[in-house]
Amino acid sequence: MSEDQLNQLVYSKQVIEFVTLANEYCKFIETAGSLETRDMLGKIQKILPLVYLKASMLPDFESTEEIVLEKFVSEVDYNYLQQRIMNMLGEYDDYQEIFDRDMQFSEVPLTASISENLADIYQDLKDFALSYRTGDEFVMQEALWECVDNFKNYWGQKLVNAMRAIHSLVYSDIEFENEVKIQNEEDDDIDLSKPDWLNNLFNNPLE
Repeated sequence: MSEDQLNQLVYSKQVIEFVTLANEYCKFIETAGSLETRDMLGKIQKILPLVYLKASMLPDFESTEEIVLEKFVSEVDYNYLQQRIMNMLGEYDDYQEIFDRDMQFSEVPLTASISENLADIYQDLKDFALSYRTGDEFVMQEALWECVDNFKNYWGQKLVNAMRAIHSLVYSDIEFENEVKIQNEEDDDIDLSKPDWLNNLFNNPLE
């Protein structure tokens, strides 16, 4: 791919729109724990279809680069955000999975987790968005290719599965707790204090 072709790819209208939306999704997930549960569900119900639409419109291309991309989202980051959403949803976080390749080998219904689905999507989009912020067009191209490939084979299906479960909760008469239920560290040995990277993000939000 020539330099001009690379520039046209990584700065194309579809890609820039997706980068903007990926940033918005990530900022929402990072602050979702401060919302009431039903408010959070109503907002994510509207964001997810846009993420799917914009991801489906990304250019399809083959990457010829051999670049090892930096991963910005740590296991601690992932667990912190997933735990916050799981606590909000409580018993309603789990749902029966009907689109899973392992279903044909299972004698019992398989379950999935809304909070895990949302955190999985977050992990990919956050790594993608921060790779784009490097300004290195070769890194940007590889990050774009990896994001498109993961959308096709991994988190795209998780997104539509989560939408089905979220749709059911949004239009239910379930009475969710208004406050996020965060257990004490003494109860479950999970540290839910806000990590340094999240404090830094709030102080220096993505444009």
